[in-house]
Amino acid sequence: MQKFILKSNYKPEGDQPKAIEDIVSNINKANQYTTLEGVTGSGKTYTMAKVIEKLQLPTLIMTHNKTLAAQLYSEFRGFFPSNHVEYFISYYDYYQPEAYIPRRDLFIEKDSSINEELERLRLSTTASLLSFDDIICVASVSANYGLGNPNEYKKNVQVLELNQNYSQRDLLLKLVDMGYKRDDNFFDRSNFKVTGDVLDIFPAYFDEEYLRVEFFGDEVERLTKREYLTNKTVQELDKVTIYSVNPFVVSKDRLVKAIDMIEKELDVRLKEFETQNKLVEYQRLKSRVEFDLEMLQATGMCKGIENYARLLTDKKPGETPYSLLDYFQAMDKPFLLIVDESHVSLSQFRGMYKADKSRKEVLVEYGFRLPSALDNRPLMFDEFIKKADYYLFVSATPASLEIDISTKVASQIIRPTGLLDPTIEIIDSKYQVEKLYDEIKKTIKKGDRVLVTVLTKKLAEQLTSYYQEMGLKVQYMHSDIDAIQRNHIIRQLRLGKYDVLIGINLLREGLDIPETSLVAVMDADKEGFLRSKTSLVQTMGRTARHKDGRVILFASKITDSMQYAIDLTNQRREIQQKHNQKYGITPTSTKRDLDKSLKLESYDDIYNKKQKLEKLPPQERKKIILELNKAMSKVSRELNFEEAIRIRDEIEKIKKL
Repeated sequence: MQKFILKSNYKPEGDQPKAIEDIVSNINKANQYTTLEGVTGSGKTYTMAKVIEKLQLPTLIMTHNKTLAAQLYSEFRGFFPSNHVEYFISYYDYYQPEAYIPRRDLFIEKDSSINEELERLRLSTTASLLSFDDIICVASVSANYGLGNPNEYKKNVQVLELNQNYSQRDLLLKLVDMGYKRDDNFFDRSNFKVTGDVLDIFPAYFDEEYLRVEFFGDEVERLTKREYLTNKTVQELDKVTIYSVNPFVVSKDRLVKAIDMIEKELDVRLKEFETQNKLVEYQRLKSRVEFDLEMLQATGMCKGIENYARLLTDKKPGETPYSLLDYFQAMDKPFLLIVDESHVSLSQFRGMYKADKSRKEVLVEYGFRLPSALDNRPLMFDEFIKKADYYLFVSATPASLEIDISTKVASQIIRPTGLLDPTIEIIDSKYQVEKLYDEIKKTIKKGDRVLVTVLTKKLAEQLTSYYQEMGLKVQYMHSDIDAIQRNHIIRQLRLGKYDVLIGINLLREGLDIPETSLVAVMDADKEGFLRSKTSLVQTMGRTARHKDGRVILFASKITDSMQYAIDLTNQRREIQQKHNQKYGITPTSTKRDLDKSLKLESYDDIYNKKQKLEKLPPQERKKIILELNKAMSKVSRELNFEEAIRIRDEIEKIKKL
């Protein structure tokens, strides 16, 4: 096994050594559940990294929100640069699941927009899990949703070795079976092209490189990994394993069996509808499923193939579906599952199954889907909580659930930086918008950032618009903004393009912006989920990484939740002060380098760069060409050839430079 090697300038300080020792000791005793209670800014992420290094176990880190997942991915890539750190979140920028509203006789078709980069990262995760054992995967709730059978995925591969013979015709057919498409014009991810005795393959999970296979007759004479943009050889290979473009791609035998099972289930269900005299449902189901069967027989894929997941993976009715956790189990060795911000993540995992089931039951009842579609579902909580060998729940405010099942609760209250919990000020909520404006001006004058939390999306947008008119550099962020764009907004806030970020519950757990010295909670006295004691403690913690951190609660009264959060914050502040005095520590603000991964660069940004092309170094020009190539491929697939030609001309202009 490739060892996990932690690279960091930090060393465990404060009560980190004790927390690390307690966690590692408890897991080494084969206890399945452990909890880490650590205040914001105490270095919980570093503690998690040290635990991984000491245990040397493949690790899945799950959290409930995509922004936090992106941040964790960035940090763990920095901690473990020589290991395989992967990223697995939903690949949809936009997703509207299919649904039916009987009272209005309204069927809503599935509509989605797939982010190709996130799709590639997901495929990279599944391929890496079956190829390496030094895996750290950061995932969102998406890891609990159904995937293809890992054993089937592992079987449906193509291994190529130097100096071995392969029938080129059979090899091309195999690639097609694995979901690859031949495209000699716009060679892109998931494509292959043939030029004489040279076969180029762009694996679905590769980023900016592809594979070149050079034949002499049927013998592989040379095997190389090449840079997509320049065609330069990056690495000479002796052997390579190519995986399918989709975890749901199955072997021909398995597909034939699945089609037979779909046909049989369709016959049974149609007879039920006929007996019940449900003629509309009968015709609806018959036409939909027969069309899907034709597509499966012709191409091995169909729209909504996930609805046939149980039949494609040969699972029994009601049996636990395959998920990312099964890919970890396929490694045949123990693995660790860390649930970050567990007080929210676990409750969210618990609610996923019921919400999914209620929607699909209606679709099945009215003939839009076969009953087996119900088995394409997220894991039930009881299934999730037993899947991994070891669990580590991490939170500043762990709930009773994780504390009750854990055999050890490790505590981490002291911040190595000496940072104190923020000071708290309560201001009357009358004219809170104007009062907050004055506080923002004071804060940004010092070069610091401000986070503002409100109760609704509409209010976030309206407040942003109002403050922009007042001359502030402000942006809002809520759940309607896709994952990469959210990460981009946070990056821009840290760089200073924005001074203020306004959000709802996205500002609560784990958002690490060390430049923030002020957190403002509007309508803090409106009791509810967003103003509960846990939410307030977490929100206050967003400014605990700055030595001048402070919190303003706008309220006309002090609620029980407010009082709890204030008392707990003051108590922790006192503990830290005593520690600082004992060891002579002067508080210093946390520093975290900006990560260049997962940043968003729109086509507009790319075109704007062209104005300064002459001044750009050649390497930067190559990056622009690469982005434009991706854009050209995208619009070509959408049959927007006029735009493709325009981008092609732009590429030619840059190449002439």
